[in-house]
Amino acid sequence: MANAWGRGGFDPSNPDHLYQMARGGRPRGIQRFDEYYRCYPLVMAPGAERPELNYGSKILLPPSALDKVSRLHIQWPIMLELINGEKGKHTHAGVLEFVAEEGRAYIPQWMMQTLQLDVGDMIQIKTTSLELAKLVKLQPQSTNFLDISDPRAVLEKAFRNFATLTKGDVFNFEYNDEVYDMAVLDVKPETDKMGVSMIETDVSVDFAPPVGYVEPERQPRGSGTSTPRSGRGVAGGLPAGGLLHSQGTMAQAINYHDISPSALLASAGNFLGEGQKLVKKGSKAGTPKPATPVAGQSANIKEAIMKRRANGPMPLRLPPNKLFLGYEIKPVKTAEDKERELAEARQPHFAGQGQTLRGVVKRKGEGDDKPTDKPEKKVDESKGRRLDGRKV
Repeated sequence: MANAWGRGGFDPSNPDHLYQMARGGRPRGIQRFDEYYRCYPLVMAPGAERPELNYGSKILLPPSALDKVSRLHIQWPIMLELINGEKGKHTHAGVLEFVAEEGRAYIPQWMMQTLQLDVGDMIQIKTTSLELAKLVKLQPQSTNFLDISDPRAVLEKAFRNFATLTKGDVFNFEYNDEVYDMAVLDVKPETDKMGVSMIETDVSVDFAPPVGYVEPERQPRGSGTSTPRSGRGVAGGLPAGGLLHSQGTMAQAINYHDISPSALLASAGNFLGEGQKLVKKGSKAGTPKPATPVAGQSANIKEAIMKRRANGPMPLRLPPNKLFLGYEIKPVKTAEDKERELAEARQPHFAGQGQTLRGVVKRKGEGDDKPTDKPEKKVDESKGRRLDGRKV
């Protein structure tokens, strides 16, 4: 009985010793659940199909396992270690339900691949204890993971189905009807079990570059100097002003002189359309317009006229990876400039005398006394007259 009560033997004043004596003298020690089961994927589990169970780290055990665990002094929630002794592989998992058939264990598909198990192989399952995770380093197995806009939020939701993570696992999760594979490169704190608990813990996630990712080449930075590069600088490097562009300044490259507001105001007039004749010369009838539009001509004249923008510059049509922040400088008007403009505004704009194209216009009543050159026509009374007033 000395082993049951410890090194000092039975102590009547110790309540633990009295409790052990009442139970038949069995010592109170931490016992481990250790059983062997045949493993099957979760898609073969009894009941309704639940494909979402594959995206987690929880397994299904038979009801007899719950009976054995309840009789042992095991820390809850239960953490299990899954071992494939033939391949020397191991991982960790939690228990979802005790509804499997006797002698069977249903585990996620990614876990069977990690342990290199086939359907129906024997697997050893025993209880263990794991530290709470502090840091997890992951590596996406495809560059498609880069398309996720907020990967940390997506993984935070995916980790709700995970009870444990083990270094060397390659688990997967589903997002937007697409399955992403993720490898566990490292976990903190480091232990001999190489696993951590993901239940009720604040964990930091670090990402390694995805498999197949190629770092884009960095373009050399330049100062954007306007003069073309004529040769190498000091010691064969870049010139003192930085990288020079062969096409000149940015304003020259985008032809800013023609699209600036001042150029538009100078070129724009009050009449942007073309003159049109209503009647051809020498004909009284107007030219009929064709019923069908003529190829190469616009049926609507207003659409052909370029719309002016008086509230700002024209939009810049820049090629990709180019940015232009320059605009023409308009100096601030001084007091002398304002006085000069005011004096010019007060001067009369039309100081000339009006001229007519026909000369002096005769007014009504003028020149009636002047004799006319044309002789008066005499009426020949010998000829008869018609009753309707027409000439004979």
